[in-house]
Amino acid sequence: MGKLIQDTVQDRAAQETDCTQDTMSKSAVKISSDLLSNPLCEQEPSFLEMVTAFDTAMKRMDSFNQEKVNQIQKTVIEPLKKFSSVFPSLNMAVKRREQTLQDYKRLQSKVEKYEEKERTGPVLAKLHQAREELRPVREDFEAKNKQLLEEMPKFYSSRIDYFKPSFEALVRAQVVYYTEMHKIFGELTAQIDRPGLSDEQRERDNDAKLSELRALSIVADD
Repeated sequence: MGKLIQDTVQDRAAQETDCTQDTMSKSAVKISSDLLSNPLCEQEPSFLEMVTAFDTAMKRMDSFNQEKVNQIQKTVIEPLKKFSSVFPSLNMAVKRREQTLQDYKRLQSKVEKYEEKERTGPVLAKLHQAREELRPVREDFEAKNKQLLEEMPKFYSSRIDYFKPSFEALVRAQVVYYTEMHKIFGELTAQIDRPGLSDEQRERDNDAKLSELRALSIVADD
């Protein structure tokens, strides 16, 4: 059971997703910065205005993304690491119990072997000695077994209470982030969008402009 929980805790899918978003955010900022340094911005004020708005939006997006990553690191990833840290001790307790069980079985078998023999003096002496060896090992096993039987269910059931705040923090961080993204890109659209055009009209305009470029002799097919 401990191994199953440990494998679940060590699943890094959420962290990898945030790393991917962080990489995409940084890439978007790089693209907007490159566009700003393009000579076309110096020649076309309207294009400069659009690129500046895009650059501002990308930097705001990157800032909020970094806040989200930091928040998730603090409220989700670090608590998961702390939770994982208990597994070495838990696994060691299970191993100690198993080792004690093996010793208990070995000594119990030894006692049973002497009990089946004829009760001669030497046999009774060896039986007494075997029972004396068995007694502390049996008590040790029973103590370890009782401890695991009492504490393992508590440990298993407590995981929900432990993970619940992290899950809530993850949801809140995502809500804040995507709410801000909706606001940022809504404002960006209002700044650079041409109202009244459908996606189909935009696609036709782009195709028309591309056709004009292809008609130029310098890009014509051989």
